[in-house]
Amino acid sequence: MQNTARRLSAVLLLAALLGIASPAASAQAAPGAAPVAGQHDFDWEIGTWKTELRRLARPLSGSSEWDQYTGTTVVRKVLDGRANLVELRVEGPAGRIEGMSLRLYDPQARQWSLHYASARNGAMGRPIFGGFRDGRGEFYGQDDLDGRAILVRFVISDITHDSARFEQAFSEDGGRTWETNWIAHDTRVEDAD
Repeated sequence: MQNTARRLSAVLLLAALLGIASPAASAQAAPGAAPVAGQHDFDWEIGTWKTELRRLARPLSGSSEWDQYTGTTVVRKVLDGRANLVELRVEGPAGRIEGMSLRLYDPQARQWSLHYASARNGAMGRPIFGGFRDGRGEFYGQDDLDGRAILVRFVISDITHDSARFEQAFSEDGGRTWETNWIAHDTRVEDAD
């Protein structure tokens, strides 16, 4: 019963957070209308980036041990800009991380869905949803970690033409507290052709 109540609280919080992250989420685009501005939220990121990544070794375990990685992120526009594909390849003393993110824009909801897949298991994870406001992207979703239901928050901030910060955090208490477990700083290597 407690787990059901917890999951319900998490779902309600997630719905509220998505409303904050995407205030126009319930607005409908007119049929045949030009693409809404949100479709271009990630245009700044198209290209190749040097990625410096710190990842918490054991999230939500009380551990404060961080692993460090360096490598590249390549972002390509697909579906005429209504989506983009991110390829991440980094390595460090703890090993190698290879993954991809497919980001899709929903003009009806006026929000993005981000879908991450690791090359380690070849499976697409649960999507997170949100958008940009005032130069900051916020995305929220649900996931499981070691059999526990958690919330996921992904924030993109400090965006310039040549750099950006990406931060992921987990919450196991319905969003009352968050533990950051992924911090990446990207620096542009080259623009897309």
